[in-house]
Amino acid sequence: MEFQIALLRGDGIGPEITDSAVKVLESVGAQYGHCFRFHPYLIGGCAIDETGIPLPDETVNGCLASDSVLLGAVGGPKWDDLPGEQRPEKALLGIRSALGLYTNLRPAKLFPALKGASPLRADLVEQGFDIMIVRELTGGIYFGDRGMRTGKFGEEAFDTEAYSVFEIERIGRAAFEAAMKRSRRLVSVDKANVLETSRLWRKTIHRLAAEYPKVICSDMFVDNAAMQLVRNPRQFDVIVTSNMFGDILSDEASQITGSIGMLASASLGDTTRGMYEPIHGSAPDIAGQDIANPIATILSVAMMLRYAFGLTKEADRVEQAVDTVLANGCRTADLIGSTDAKPLRCSEMTAEILAALQSL
Repeated sequence: MEFQIALLRGDGIGPEITDSAVKVLESVGAQYGHCFRFHPYLIGGCAIDETGIPLPDETVNGCLASDSVLLGAVGGPKWDDLPGEQRPEKALLGIRSALGLYTNLRPAKLFPALKGASPLRADLVEQGFDIMIVRELTGGIYFGDRGMRTGKFGEEAFDTEAYSVFEIERIGRAAFEAAMKRSRRLVSVDKANVLETSRLWRKTIHRLAAEYPKVICSDMFVDNAAMQLVRNPRQFDVIVTSNMFGDILSDEASQITGSIGMLASASLGDTTRGMYEPIHGSAPDIAGQDIANPIATILSVAMMLRYAFGLTKEADRVEQAVDTVLANGCRTADLIGSTDAKPLRCSEMTAEILAALQSL
């Protein structure tokens, strides 16, 4: 089978980690008889430097013509002084909207070998946890009206959040379907005691719950959810929430797994295409030093194999390879902690995972 993949390396450590993921896909292809063809396009800061805009039409068209999209990371201090509409991060909102990617799946799993890397007490992580955060991706405050105006106290900025029943229904269905494939427990996170959008969110989720009687559905305010994630993460299985709340909670969840360098994500819409990326940023302070953790990006291509191409066996193999190298004690700098152990470089961790793929 042949698959066309749009490759958006981006900025900072983006090129390093995506190159690692490409090597893993090429190894999987050689073992299982698949052909993955990669088509590079510009996005973010590198696109600004080359074309003057963060998301060129060529990139959007290339992604639309592909079977799937692999993204590294965008942004960095070099472009921080640009107006908001011209910053590299604007490209992320633009490509998600252009591809119709409204569902963001962010699994937060504690690998058994990394229990010691979690900042939580040993008794809270002894049995591990496996959480799926389902984040709405193309609505809410990130896509609402914004601007500057004269207010009560002079100059002020405003950002507006709006959600329609349609937007809540489609992300809600995605979350209920995910829960049906897991332990059938769903927590909907909102701020319905304060926000009108959250009241509509809760009302809509409750109505959808009647269509999924096998799923135990409950509500939780976002501030309580943030507290409960560190108090007892095992109480969660699937979490569904809005764009901004999901952005914040998934970063919190990444830290209790040991490192943000471990968390993959899949952005999905109504087609199988999807966009796959680590949830971390471009980390410009370590770019080009070969010390980034490639695992989140490698786990992202495992999600690509599963969701975009239906290659479940191949996806399982990649995840097993990561589990194997971690169990063997392989660690990048972000996973070392305060020990005196020598961390592996990005290229060395990639080589270990490739070796594990061959030996499984």
